[in-house]
Amino acid sequence: MNKNIQTTTNEAVFLKNEIADDQIDLRELFAVIWQGKWLIMLITCLFAAGAVVFALSQPNTYKSEVLLTPANEEQGGGLSALAGQFGGLASMAGINLGGGGGADKTQLAIEIMKSRQFVSQFITNHQILADLMAIDKWQQMDNTITYDADIYDANAQKWVRDVKLPLKPKPSLQEAYKAFIEILSVNTAKDTGMVTISIEHQSPYIAQKWVSWLVKDINKEMKDRDVIEAKRSTEFLNTQIQQTNVADIKTVLYKLIEEQAKTIMFAEVRDEYAFKTIDPALVPEEKAGPKRALICVLGTMLGGMLAVMLVLIRHFVRKEG
Repeated sequence: MNKNIQTTTNEAVFLKNEIADDQIDLRELFAVIWQGKWLIMLITCLFAAGAVVFALSQPNTYKSEVLLTPANEEQGGGLSALAGQFGGLASMAGINLGGGGGADKTQLAIEIMKSRQFVSQFITNHQILADLMAIDKWQQMDNTITYDADIYDANAQKWVRDVKLPLKPKPSLQEAYKAFIEILSVNTAKDTGMVTISIEHQSPYIAQKWVSWLVKDINKEMKDRDVIEAKRSTEFLNTQIQQTNVADIKTVLYKLIEEQAKTIMFAEVRDEYAFKTIDPALVPEEKAGPKRALICVLGTMLGGMLAVMLVLIRHFVRKEG
């Protein structure tokens, strides 16, 4: 019995010693940090200086934004009414009038605006590739743009950047799309449904211009899509009229053609088709970035933490050795 008690006691003492060995003495840590204070200060100062240099080297950027509200889709009301009134007769003719649901056209317009096809067409139509991919500085005094000579020769209007295949000196639309999406922001307020579109660029004038173009182009795109769809629907309905002799079904078809005509007329007379402008884009006077003070603080903190880790790791490596 005494032998078992003695064994248990020895095991407890051994475990206690093991735990004590594994525990880190805070006084030892502080002593190690204090001994390496000069190395910590040196590394921290180097990181702080690097953060300052990096922050000062970043050009100012300006954000221009526009506040929009979804346009009332008045042309959709007629089809919804017809669906309730003549839905049964139309189904007899093999025509689906729909139930007024469908995709949210506001969200559809936003997704189209951020799509590769729309952005690529936007870049091509407005010829903004150089201002997007090769800008070096914006001169505030005379509102001029200078381009990076290693990327774009402005005098010869030629791309000269040195890249590896499959990339080419002139950026592809895929590269341009990635760059454009990084400076584009589209936000929808959940409570009001208002849409805010913003562009951030080194030139405040370019930012304002691009935002205005975006609103104009997306309205035109949505308008053109609905007009094309209405014209195709009209052609189909005229064909159906010729193929049926049932008077009630012809009444439904004529009503549908009337609604398509209203859609086309509605699109032709209104420029703000998908979105109405509440607060137009302005040329911003205050910069949006970079946040130089934050960069300096984070750089200094990072340097300090890395320096402390380096000192501690060096101490425990020497201790184990």
